[in-house]
Amino acid sequence: MTPGTEKYETLLQRCAALKPVPTAVAHPCEKTALEGPIEAGQKGLIIPILVGPTKKIEEVAKSSGIDLGQVKIVDTPHSHASAAKAVELIREGQAELLMKGSLHTDELLSAVVSKETGLRTERRISHVFIMDVPKYHKVLIVTDAAINIGPGLEDKADICQNAIDLCVTLGVKNPKVAILAAVETVTSKMPATLDAAALCKMADRGQIQGAILDGPLAFDNAISAEAARTKGITSAVSGDADVMVVPDLEAGNMLAKNLTFLSRADAAGIVLGARVPVILTSRADNQRTRMASCGVAALFAAARRRAAAVAV
Repeated sequence: MTPGTEKYETLLQRCAALKPVPTAVAHPCEKTALEGPIEAGQKGLIIPILVGPTKKIEEVAKSSGIDLGQVKIVDTPHSHASAAKAVELIREGQAELLMKGSLHTDELLSAVVSKETGLRTERRISHVFIMDVPKYHKVLIVTDAAINIGPGLEDKADICQNAIDLCVTLGVKNPKVAILAAVETVTSKMPATLDAAALCKMADRGQIQGAILDGPLAFDNAISAEAARTKGITSAVSGDADVMVVPDLEAGNMLAKNLTFLSRADAAGIVLGARVPVILTSRADNQRTRMASCGVAALFAAARRRAAAVAV
């Protein structure tokens, strides 16, 4: 383990008291895609329900030395059907989480956002990277770096609220949200700065709730209180951000990969804003990252369950 990367372990300790969550795994027909849910099941984070061609899944398990044990397999003919069936299991209440297997992300999310048979809510869906950065003092969320290419103001408000809700689930009270741009001043020449200023005012007026927002903030001002002081910026967020909201997908993708490959950060990923969290894993993910993705989703599912019980 890289020195300083113990934040995921702390997070996973919170899962120890939770019951494993039934999870529909869409088309786990490749070694890594099958290993992830099986490992998470063995660690008691989830109860995997494998949705895909039974023969193919069993062949992958045999060739990879993966023991399926008593794991349930729901047979489907191909990846498109796997995505649709996995979403159907959620709608029927047979599963509480959705997990991506070896199908393409767009294929799975198309089933999720289907108006007739999907898992849409009034909230726009967005992706979050839950990052364990060795040189940062806590878990850092970067959003959105995978789904919304060029989000508008209202989209960014949902992106913020999704991330805030996740932070609260992870035990962060009144999380600090940095709205990133290239500069810390508001200028019409950079639309991202206008969006940042508007998002902060929306938070002031209760349109975004449960967090402290500040922006526009350049990355150095968001991540370093010293850098902010040098520029004369007074901010409760600088140097202590829980969430970084990027201007667009390209900026988010570059930031997340920069942290991953240059700063040796681990990056767990889930999609929020649907009726259930969607666990997105990659073939490049290591075992810690896969478990963290499942753990975060399990905590989120438990929080939703508690909220539903209180509402009743």
